[in-house]
Amino acid sequence: MDALDVARWQFGVTTVYHFLFVPLTIGLSVLVAILQTLWHRTGNERYLKLTKFYGKLFLINFAMGVVTGIVQEFQFGMNWSDYSRFVGDIFGAPLAIEALVAFFLESTFIGLWIFGWDRLPKRAHLASIWAAAIGTNLSAYFILAANSFMQNPVGYRVNPDTGRAELTDFVAVLTNKVALITFPHTLAGSFLVAGSLVAAVGLWHVIRHRDSADTGAYRFATKFGSWVVLVASAAVLFTGDIQGKIMTDVQPMKMAAAEGLYTTESPASFSVLTVGSLDGSREVFAIKIPYLLSYLGTGDPNGTVHGINDLQAQYATQYGAGSYTPIIPVTYWSFRFMIAFGMAAAAIALLVLWSQRKGRTPTSKWLLRAGLAMPVLPLLANSFGWIFTEMGRQPWIVFGEMLTRNGVSRSVSLAEVLTSFTAFTLIYATLAVIEVKLLLRYARAGVPDVSETPPSDDTDDADRPLAFAY
Repeated sequence: MDALDVARWQFGVTTVYHFLFVPLTIGLSVLVAILQTLWHRTGNERYLKLTKFYGKLFLINFAMGVVTGIVQEFQFGMNWSDYSRFVGDIFGAPLAIEALVAFFLESTFIGLWIFGWDRLPKRAHLASIWAAAIGTNLSAYFILAANSFMQNPVGYRVNPDTGRAELTDFVAVLTNKVALITFPHTLAGSFLVAGSLVAAVGLWHVIRHRDSADTGAYRFATKFGSWVVLVASAAVLFTGDIQGKIMTDVQPMKMAAAEGLYTTESPASFSVLTVGSLDGSREVFAIKIPYLLSYLGTGDPNGTVHGINDLQAQYATQYGAGSYTPIIPVTYWSFRFMIAFGMAAAAIALLVLWSQRKGRTPTSKWLLRAGLAMPVLPLLANSFGWIFTEMGRQPWIVFGEMLTRNGVSRSVSLAEVLTSFTAFTLIYATLAVIEVKLLLRYARAGVPDVSETPPSDDTDDADRPLAFAY
């Protein structure tokens, strides 16, 4: 073990941990805005209760996401200074816009929304949560544009004198075809997470408190969240199909590793299960579906998909001697876990909707257990999706331009990286306990009492103090 190994582990752990909060923040911001819009248009009190209820869960998650996200950017300078030096000119623009525009928009209007319940006119207050949701999604786009440069470098030149990548076309970076499909795919995955949480919490209250005066609100939340999950699942499949074709074009090794495809095939079969040799150089046993991989990768059932061994020989000739193959079991199984967990959440959502057909009230304990597991499943799907995305790119940190081993900080010792890795892991474990306890506590508390509704638009009392609605 050396500093590079530990630095990679640290970045992987902190990234996956941070992304546990990101999709819920992205999706829940929009769902809370929709609930408040329903209240604004109908005046139905149950929508106001649900807005404040899920808004509280959104704010808890948002706060944790901000704290963990700050660490992500610090690591570029701590453990990956050579990488930062190489891509700083490229990353600087989208990350600066993300911080100065998207995050400021998001955080400013969240503040107005929190403290504006008894102060702002209803329309202005509604606009504030929509502005915060838009800022959240814009933030995601700029970050994904930066990450997409690592997957498919565009809009740059490498200065031979400085050895740095220099930005030549900012529009090309923002319109990178990898970013254009990764963004909707990530949004769909985020709504899958948020819808699962809304449905799971609502289902718990429907089953445990079926005689409550707020049962109608919980039933609506359960159905609303379940429909969001089903629509998001369809969007994940649609965008994932396009993403697979783009990935085959710009990163053929990643697709080959995802399928355990060692030799080039035309047509290529989709691997249901592949067992490879211990050295990862050949297939030993496989269960396959003919033509499917060719269609998924190229859009043509008879299309050619390049194999791992052929690509390795090509890259060795193009980039020099060395291994250009990612860890096959990690990419192969993370790809399948991503799909399996996401589809499991969709199946549970469908079961939840079926249990409430024609006004029925679900009572099954097994359904309750499945419903409570539902938010965890898309979180796992998102995590394995990012593990696949980043590990499948290896050994490149910027595909075709910089190897991961060349991006690590040269002056950071193994002991220093181990110290920061241990500290971050312990802190994050503590934050995880706090996050879960807070979410469970307020989720169990149920919807708030809103007998005193916010004032109408014509309220004008300059002496009224700001009110924190939670």
